[in-house]
Amino acid sequence: MNPPERDPPQRDSPQRAWATIDLAALRHNLGRVRELCPEAGIIAVVKADAYGHGMAECTEALRDAEAGICGFAVATMDEARRLRKLQPDLPIQCLNGFRDSDELQDCATLDFQPVLHEQNQLRLLREFSMERDGRLTVWLKQNTGMNRLGLSAASCLAAGAEFGRREDMEIRLMSHLAWADDLDDPGSAAFTREQLLAFEHLHRDLASELDAPPPSSMSASSGILCLPDAHYDYVRPGIMLYGSSPLAGSSAAELGLRPVMSLRARLLAVREVKAGEAVGYGATWRFPRDTRMGVVSIGYADGYPRSAVNGTPMLVASGGGWEPCKLVGRVSMDMITVDLGEMDGVGPGSEVILWGEGLDADEVAARAGTIAYELFTRVTARVPKIHI
Repeated sequence: MNPPERDPPQRDSPQRAWATIDLAALRHNLGRVRELCPEAGIIAVVKADAYGHGMAECTEALRDAEAGICGFAVATMDEARRLRKLQPDLPIQCLNGFRDSDELQDCATLDFQPVLHEQNQLRLLREFSMERDGRLTVWLKQNTGMNRLGLSAASCLAAGAEFGRREDMEIRLMSHLAWADDLDDPGSAAFTREQLLAFEHLHRDLASELDAPPPSSMSASSGILCLPDAHYDYVRPGIMLYGSSPLAGSSAAELGLRPVMSLRARLLAVREVKAGEAVGYGATWRFPRDTRMGVVSIGYADGYPRSAVNGTPMLVASGGGWEPCKLVGRVSMDMITVDLGEMDGVGPGSEVILWGEGLDADEVAARAGTIAYELFTRVTARVPKIHI
């Protein structure tokens, strides 16, 4: 936990709770992807409103970054339609694919690249023909072991042979690593090796069938960081773009990543409490000594996790610097409480960092029994985002 080096302009800060989104940090993290994957095309994953960071602002920052991207990826067709209005030119990969012929037609009209993962999609594709000049790019997704979405190797090979010869289609190949975040674990290493072998076998078979290797993608953030031989033609960075570590045992800072979101709030009140007094619903925390406590203007209705336990860290602005303090008592809908100890220069209005600059979101997530992905995407609409 390192105190932040700077603060956002106070004149722009709302008085209750807000999230600052550091677009320079986002571009830095994209640059880190480029360092690791100098030859691969980068498809920036911006599903779930850019992991809660704001799709409009983040896609603009990523598009203009020096590291360069070749497209975006989202989960749903609705996300793809929204993104197309924001970014009219770059390709958009739709990870959930299309559900019916109307959505397939949208893919062709709006230059979406659907992921094919089940047999009904293949049936719809057989009945489809382009209504204008051009080609529809589709991604065959092989189920290499995650058993979520994906076709068997045999189905991928047959579909690749069928659609790869059509003039109005371009076939690409992808899969997704299920357990590449902890390769020091023998189970993780063995499982990942099996996935990579299955993918490479299909890649080779399709290359033979089509007389050329299909453009391919296997790696998201963990593969980008740990598996250079699995980068193939395209990589799909997600969580690492937003400054969180996808790897067990490695912090974001150790991976050269910078936090993009800093969740901030203010102290509503500061009070003296005696040893033995309790705080919050259920009286789950009793102070072991006389101390001062603070009430922070954020709660689970803002996206701060109710599951956060006593001792979850945060930072409080104090005397021109930042001091660590800890959560005490249960998280309420609109407030949390902290033990301020003997901290000087703290009072109502003092700023608090819940995670972000100076305080790794992964550390907070671990204390709440979750992951940073969930922290970021659960920040609610009543928390304004300030893009800096």
